[in-house]
Amino acid sequence: MQLIEALSEITQAVEQPIIAIDGPAGAGKTTLASTLSLALSPSMSTRVIHMDELYPGWEKALGEELSKTLTWLTSCHKAKKPLLYSSFNWGANEFHPPKSHESTQLLIIEGVASAQLPIEESLATSIWLDLDPEIGFRRVIERDGESISLEMKKWLVMQEQHFAADRTKERCEFILST
Repeated sequence: MQLIEALSEITQAVEQPIIAIDGPAGAGKTTLASTLSLALSPSMSTRVIHMDELYPGWEKALGEELSKTLTWLTSCHKAKKPLLYSSFNWGANEFHPPKSHESTQLLIIEGVASAQLPIEESLATSIWLDLDPEIGFRRVIERDGESISLEMKKWLVMQEQHFAADRTKERCEFILST
């Protein structure tokens, strides 16, 4: 696969590389992150962080707190320090106690807002998965159930506002259609 070959070259040329996989909800970011992690792990140790772990709930998911968390995580990765962060418990609507994750050579961050401007300089590369937001909405509801339908409708608006303000798609180096 040409993408994997290109990413292998990019990650081999950068110390402590970070790949961000961004795009609308339901585009397949998690699946691509798993595929890339498996493909690149024979040549380097990898860790995947899912943005769903980092959002502080539905209401303030794409705000300043998230940007600070991403900045912290990317700076720790670049410094070869363990990644210390709390994962969000969506059922309890609160963060779990922080856990330390050992440093790896490659960090893959996937999810809406993973390639945001505040961490752009830390990224080895960024990937945008392009998808009609309505198709993404249907995929998410099929995957996670009708119970989140109202939150997802609000999410579509929030993610679109974030992408427009951040110019995420325009800044990503790879654009893939799903």
